[in-house]
Amino acid sequence: MKILVTGAAGFIGAALSIRLLERGDEVVGIDNLNDYYDVNLKLARLKRLNNYHRFNFLKLEIADKQAVEALFAREKVQRVMHLAAQAGVRYSLTHPHTYVDSNLVGFINILEGCRHNGIEHLAYASSSSVYGANTKMPFSIHDNVDHPVSLYAASKKANELMAHTYSHLYNLPTTGLRFFTVYGPWGRPDMSLFMFTRNILKGKPIDVFNYGNHRRDFTYIDDIVEGVIRVIDKPARINRHWSGKSPDSGTSRAPYRLYNIGNNNPVHLLTFIEILEKCLGKEAIKNLLPLQPGDVPDTYADVSDLVNDLGYKPTTLLETGISNFVEWYRNFYKIGDHYA
Repeated sequence: MKILVTGAAGFIGAALSIRLLERGDEVVGIDNLNDYYDVNLKLARLKRLNNYHRFNFLKLEIADKQAVEALFAREKVQRVMHLAAQAGVRYSLTHPHTYVDSNLVGFINILEGCRHNGIEHLAYASSSSVYGANTKMPFSIHDNVDHPVSLYAASKKANELMAHTYSHLYNLPTTGLRFFTVYGPWGRPDMSLFMFTRNILKGKPIDVFNYGNHRRDFTYIDDIVEGVIRVIDKPARINRHWSGKSPDSGTSRAPYRLYNIGNNNPVHLLTFIEILEKCLGKEAIKNLLPLQPGDVPDTYADVSDLVNDLGYKPTTLLETGISNFVEWYRNFYKIGDHYA
């Protein structure tokens, strides 16, 4: 297939593109290469992708309506994996307009591109953040999610609503993936594993919010990519048993689906840090802090729908995943066993 991957220089986008290319697909990758985090890391991911002759990269801003229209008209892709977005809960507290431009304006441009160009399936990144103030665990895609606690979460919930509208009006198959704390090699520098590793190696304190009482459903990048590929390959279908009298949030009378994609195994943040300390051979200096505005204390994914529909099952142990990240980090930043 010919597949458009937006956010192709990102953590998940680059890993997904490699897997698609290795199985024989043609990938058109776009990214705006913004400076939300180190652009050199994004360029290094792209350098790996450029080794594949079936990969074509274009620097493009998804909020640019005309550029997105031209892209769809020119490239004639069959399916779309939309990962480009402004990420980060805490950043949304200080840069709200960025989330409107990228996550709302950008998403409507992608939806319009799909609508007018006969796209077979649009899969897109949502987030576990949409569960917001919900406390019933594990989080289920069949639960109501109308109480977001950050603008980032609200923008992702809005994406799900916008996608449903296009599935209903234009019979466009759409599938939203609520990602749960993805980690692993080539990860994002604004996420905890990356920041903790950097500071521990430098002998600097790490900020541990909620006094370490967070629980997160850490999910290894390879397991995420496997789930994403299975979703791309199976366009959303109508749920013929759906009823407006008792509406199911995760399916629809339209070709629309939502899935949690996580590890189904929440881990305390302090346990996560202990494993990282063992992999680094160095103890962390912990700066214990209260819960940050916009954060949720726990995430725990019910992935039964993804298991039942697509046979998805994460297999990577946390110890293995963190060890793989530490090995990559040392190699990428040329850090030996002795610390400066």
